[in-house]
Amino acid sequence: MRTADGERPVGQYPAGTPAEALHFFTERFAALAFEVELLEQRIRSGVMSPEEAQESIKKVTAQVTDANAVGDLASLSARLDALRPVLDGQRESRRAEKAQRSAAAKAGKEKLVAEAEKLAEGTDWRGGANRLRALLDEWKALPRIDRASDDALWRRFSSARTTYTRRRKAHFAEQNEQREGARAVKERLVKEAEAVADSTEWGPTAGRYRDLMRQWKAAGPAPKDIDDELWRRFRAAQDRFFGARDAANAALDAEFAGNAEVKEQLLVEAEALVPVTDLDAAKRAFRDLAERWDAAGKVPRDRMKELEGRMRAVENAIRSVEDEQWRRSDPEKSARADDMVTKLEAAIATVEADLEKARATGNEKKVRELEENLASRQSFLDMARRVSADYSG
Repeated sequence: MRTADGERPVGQYPAGTPAEALHFFTERFAALAFEVELLEQRIRSGVMSPEEAQESIKKVTAQVTDANAVGDLASLSARLDALRPVLDGQRESRRAEKAQRSAAAKAGKEKLVAEAEKLAEGTDWRGGANRLRALLDEWKALPRIDRASDDALWRRFSSARTTYTRRRKAHFAEQNEQREGARAVKERLVKEAEAVADSTEWGPTAGRYRDLMRQWKAAGPAPKDIDDELWRRFRAAQDRFFGARDAANAALDAEFAGNAEVKEQLLVEAEALVPVTDLDAAKRAFRDLAERWDAAGKVPRDRMKELEGRMRAVENAIRSVEDEQWRRSDPEKSARADDMVTKLEAAIATVEADLEKARATGNEKKVRELEENLASRQSFLDMARRVSADYSG
C-alpha cells in the first residue's frame, strides 16, 4: 500500500486472485474504520471516562499504525488525533462538575452539621433522636469532599451526636430518679388513703383526702404502669369513703325532710312581717319565730342555703328599719346637722353683705365672684336643712 513515506507491504494472500487479495485487505481497513467510528461515538457521547477513552485511543491508534490493511489509514489516524482535544474538554468539564458536586456536598454537610449542633443544645429528647438518625443517613448519602474539610465536618457532626446522646441519657436518668421518688411518695399516700377509707368522721377525713390529693399532684409522675396501679388504689379508697359519706348524708337528708317542711311554714309567718309597719311588734314576732326555727332542727343539705337565706332576708329587713329609725333619732348627728345649718346661714349673710358693697362700688368682677359663692353656699344650705329635717323627724 502506498503511504506518505512510500510503499509498504501489508501481507500475503497466496490462496486466491489479486482481486480477492485486495478485497481481503480492504475489509480489514473497513473493520478498523468501523472501530474508529464506534470509538468516536462513545467518546463524544460521554459514556466513557476520559481515562478509559485515552487508553482506547492509544490501543486503536497502535492498531491503525501497524495495520495490515489497504485504505486511507492516515485519515483514521487523523480522526483518532482529533479525539484528544475532545478528551481535554471532557476532562475540564468533569473537573468543573466534580468541583460543583463537591461544593454542593460540602454545603449539604455543613447544613447537616448546623442542624445536628442545634439539636444537641435542645431538649427534644424523642424527636431529636429520630432526627439525628435521619441526618446520619443523609450524611452517608452525600459524596465525600476533600479530606481535610470532610474530616473537620465529620468531627463536628459526631461531636454533636455524642453531646446530644450524653445529655439525653442524663435527662432520662434524672427523670427515672424523679419517678422512683414519686413512686415512693405515692405508695405512702395510697396507704394513708386506704387507712382512712372507712372513717365516719366525715368533715376531717374529707379534708384529709383533699390534702392527700394535693400531695399526689405535687409528687409528679411515677413509672407509667406503677403510676396507673397506684392511682387505681388511691381512687378506690376515695370512692369508698365518699360513697359511704354520701349514703350517710342521704339518710340524714331523708330524716331532716320533715324539719324543712316546718321551717317552710315558719318562713310564711316571717315573710308576712315585711314590709315592717310596727317595728317593736315585728321584733317580738321575729324573736319568737327564731326560737321556733332553731327548735325545728336541721334540714337536708340541699335546702339549707335556700331556707337560711329567706330567713336572713326577713331579719335584715327588720334590722334595716331599726337602723333607719336610730339614724333619724341620733341626737349627736342631729346636733351636727343643726350646727351646719347655723354656720351656713351666717356665712351666707356675710357673703350677701359683701355682695351689696360690691354692687354699690360697681366692682363687676367682685360681684360675679360673690354671686357664684353665694349660689354654692345656698345649695349646701338647702342640703343641710333637708338633713336636719330628717333627724328632727
